[in-house]
Parts: sequence; C-alpha cells; structure tokens
Amino acid sequence: MSNINRRGFLKIGAGSLLGLTLLSTLSFAQDLGAGASGKKVAVLSASGRAGKLITQEALAKGLSVTAFVRDSKKLADIKNANLKVVEKDIFALTASDLSGFDIIIDAFGEWQNLELHKKHLEHLASVLKGNDAKFLIVGGASSLYMDKSHTTQLIDTPSFPDEFKPLASAQAEGLAFLRTGAITNWVHVSPPADFVFDAPKSGKYKIIGEEFEVNANGESKGSYADYAAAMIEIALDPKYNKERVGVIGL
Repeated sequence: MSNINRRGFLKIGAGSLLGLTLLSTLSFAQDLGAGASGKKVAVLSASGRAGKLITQEALAKGLSVTAFVRDSKKLADIKNANLKVVEKDIFALTASDLSGFDIIIDAFGEWQNLELHKKHLEHLASVLKGNDAKFLIVGGASSLYMDKSHTTQLIDTPSFPDEFKPLASAQAEGLAFLRTGAITNWVHVSPPADFVFDAPKSGKYKIIGEEFEVNANGESKGSYADYAAAMIEIALDPKYNKERVGVIGL
C-alpha cells in the first residue's frame, strides 16, 4: 500500500501479536563484514522515496551502487565514490544494462497507470533471462495473509479502504507474476501497512513472512528508513530467495 495515512483501520489488539522477537540489527551489521564488500547493486527507480533511501542504505553498508533514474538531478545531493548514476527509463533497460550485478532492487512505483506494475516486471523478466542476480522488489502490504491457511489477505478484510484497492490489486498482480518464476532469484518485500515516509530510522524492525503481523502497540507500522535497512539485510542474506517477506517496525 502507499504511504497515505491508514492508522484508523490498522489498529489491532496487541494480544494478537504472535511470537514477536526483536531483531538485533547491530549483530547483523557485525556479521556482514567482508560479506558486503565488493557486492554490486543496481537500484531501479532510485530517486523515489523508497529507492533513494535504499540507495543510501546500500552505500552506507559499503556496497557499490548503480542507481537507474529518469532524472539524475534528484540524486545530486548524494556524494559517494561508490555511487554511479545512470539516466534511463525502466522500460528502456536492456540485458546489458543489468548484467554484472549481484543484487538488483526494483523500487518502481506508480499511482495512476496501475497496469505498469505488472508490465514493468514483464519487461524486466525479458531482459533478465539468464541473469542470476538476486532480484528484490518494493511490494505492497495488502497481499499479506491474515490466516495460517493463506485464504484471506489484508485486502479482503472489511475495514480495508476501497480507495486503496486498485493499487493494492496491481501490486498483488506483480507478486503473482513473480511467483511464476519468470525472474529466477526473486524476493518480494512487503512494507508495513502504515508506511511512514517522514519517520526517523530507529533500527528496530522485524522481517516477517507471508502472514500479517503487528508490533507490541498492535500496529503494522514502520518508517521508510527502517524498511530500507531491512531491504539491504534481505538482499545480503542468501536465506531469503524465491519468496515474499514483510517488514514491520518494532
């Protein structure tokens, strides 16, 4: 879902919180060590809200980042020797543009022409044939499952706002496309349902699975900055592959 305020319908009793454990980001950072060194990362749509923070987080971890954008001026404030900026529309990317990367992170966003959510993935699948890079996408929260039988999704709940359903459905189509295996090594990363752009980075978040979870305050809520940190953790950890995961703030 988008970053629009959804606090009213997302409040859930803290008693429903199951098995919430605090992720130690400090321990993870120590474990990264040389594992992150030398990794080459492509960030697509890198000048958007999520894309720019993901780019900055990757650079902070010492990764070599190529940022693909339509307007390079939007990244002019990032000064880092490990950053290369390429002006190119996502639909103009070719196989050669995306070759040689260990990780490709897709932060594409579209709020009007919603069919582009699936179409841009179809295009990327065509240019990524034979490319074994780990492909991660900034997804949506609406397709998280509300039950262990995986029959009801967040979008199916009575309190889900009608105005968000078109975008949510488009993002779910993108996830369904990834599940076909058209892109080899994919991970769909769902943000919290209440995704807050201007909240600070706390370093306190949890990577969840397919099922909707809330924090100790009974909320599925978190900042873009913490989501970006989680995205890079997921990108660098080989245990995450060919699956959808989620992120919530603690």
